[in-house]
Amino acid sequence: MTSNTVLSVAELTDYIQSLLEQDPQLRQVWVTGEVSSANHHRSGVFFTLQDPEVGVAIKCVVWKSQLGKLVQSPVVGEKFTVLGSIRLYLQRGEYQLSVWQVLPVGVGLQGLRYQQLRNRLQQEGLFAPERKKSLPYHPQTIGIVTSPTAAAWGDMQETLKSRYPALHILFSPATVQGEQAPDSIVRAIQRVEKDRRAEVLILSRGGGAVEELACFNDERVIRAVANCSIPVITGIGHQRDELLVDLVADVAVHTPTAAAELVVPLLADLDNRHRQRIAVLQQVVNRELKIRINQLQGLENSLRRLRLDKQVEQEMRARDWQCQRLITATTGKLQQASQHIDILRQKLVTLDPKAVLKRGYAVVRQENGAIARSAGELKIGEEVLVHLGAGAARMQVVEVRKGQEAGGRRQGAGKKKI
Repeated sequence: MTSNTVLSVAELTDYIQSLLEQDPQLRQVWVTGEVSSANHHRSGVFFTLQDPEVGVAIKCVVWKSQLGKLVQSPVVGEKFTVLGSIRLYLQRGEYQLSVWQVLPVGVGLQGLRYQQLRNRLQQEGLFAPERKKSLPYHPQTIGIVTSPTAAAWGDMQETLKSRYPALHILFSPATVQGEQAPDSIVRAIQRVEKDRRAEVLILSRGGGAVEELACFNDERVIRAVANCSIPVITGIGHQRDELLVDLVADVAVHTPTAAAELVVPLLADLDNRHRQRIAVLQQVVNRELKIRINQLQGLENSLRRLRLDKQVEQEMRARDWQCQRLITATTGKLQQASQHIDILRQKLVTLDPKAVLKRGYAVVRQENGAIARSAGELKIGEEVLVHLGAGAARMQVVEVRKGQEAGGRRQGAGKKKI
């Protein structure tokens, strides 16, 4: 482009845009300043970053899609370091800084990476309280991951032996500083898990600078602790810095010695608690025994008031009376039954055909075996069998008297002789 070239506004703006947005230094630039104004819009946050000493300002924007990735939102009156790229707003011919990240002043690239990792792990739920495992109250075997040459290892051994001498310690050495530390710590944790004896694991090291503790913010170490099948206690010597491994651990304390004190109870404390339980148990037993004795005494007094011997005597008299009533009733029924049987027996005797024959009567059977019930059924010359009170005789009909009554004769009767 020459000085004699005439450009339209759009062409000039396009030229300026290409200069600004294609400049490598302006594509990714860190800028420090104080937020003088901020406006939250549905498309993002528009704010102004200025240098308060000279009054120079630049307009900035964080688009909505980028807001969730910020370490901190812009706040009016506070200083921040922002990362972004220069963009030209064509309609107004104004340039602005399109911001990707906002950090408090003093936080560098390492702090940015730390915060990004922290946000990502938190979104995954690795720091959630419901993921925390409970510590065993009285473990018999514990695992320890730390440097074998560190003072922390010696301090923990001394503390554990003084508190609970019978404790079994499963030591898994690891490098806890430098580039090799993350992989070394992960392998040490895996060894303890594979052994399957430890009931709880202590991950520890002594104090140190922030750079020396970087391995405890490494994602590999954090995930190894999060995925550990047994409870993990971190005891790393620091007070001010927040380590990500502390956030993911089931319990976090600030020193290795504190971790050792937490993992097992003091033997003297166990003895005191045991004695206290015995005393409480004795009190409970004595109180319960007293209650039962009082109840037994009350029952004894009640029995005495009841005079059971009198009640038994009354019950026996009542039973005898009932038995007598039963015997009397049964005897009466038996007499009634005997009398009824005698009556029936007399009736049977009266109705017995043999008894009738013994009184002088006879039974006449015709030749066909039928009993003749009237003289009219007989024929002259017919042989009949006459049954008497004792024996029978065969006879022949010689005369039939019809209508004969007790030796008399009705007028017009025929004669048949036997």
